[in-house]
Amino acid sequence: MTLDAALRDEMLAALPNLRAFAISLCGNPDTADDLVQDALLRALSKIDLFEPSTNLQAWLFTILRNQFYSAYRKRRREVDDPEQRYTQKLGVRPEQEARLDFQDFRSALAKLVPEQREALLLVGASGFSYEDAAKIASVAIGTMKSRVNRGRRRLAELLALDDGGAFGPDGLTRAALQGPE
Repeated sequence: MTLDAALRDEMLAALPNLRAFAISLCGNPDTADDLVQDALLRALSKIDLFEPSTNLQAWLFTILRNQFYSAYRKRRREVDDPEQRYTQKLGVRPEQEARLDFQDFRSALAKLVPEQREALLLVGASGFSYEDAAKIASVAIGTMKSRVNRGRRRLAELLALDDGGAFGPDGLTRAALQGPE
């Protein structure tokens, strides 16, 4: 169905009533104008579905009402975040690289002699002091320090790290953990 002059005039005559209805639904004239425009565009795109013997204004009001409630349901699922604060918190760094690094680390740790692995796990992973780790392993403190030192150096070799001090979080993670200064 094409838009003839009579149908166009009837649509234009319905505009003030459509706008008043839209304002009563949204409470905001600017939003109401957008809603009326969207409803008219939808009506024009579906004009071939309109039956000429029926009430055009009722058809337009139904389209406008449906557009409003569709937008309302959509807005209920969305979070108002104009400054992107919430969205930025949702960002997640990719896990692939960290997962691969961890797999490499576990593989290299398994290649250490048991005494060095035990020393690193006690001091590095479990957080025990050298003294407490030495008591747990029933060795002298100097022996525990030596095992930890040799274990770190061997891990650095196995992981092809230039410096044994490179263990731990990367620079970006360290900066995030420190927070603002």
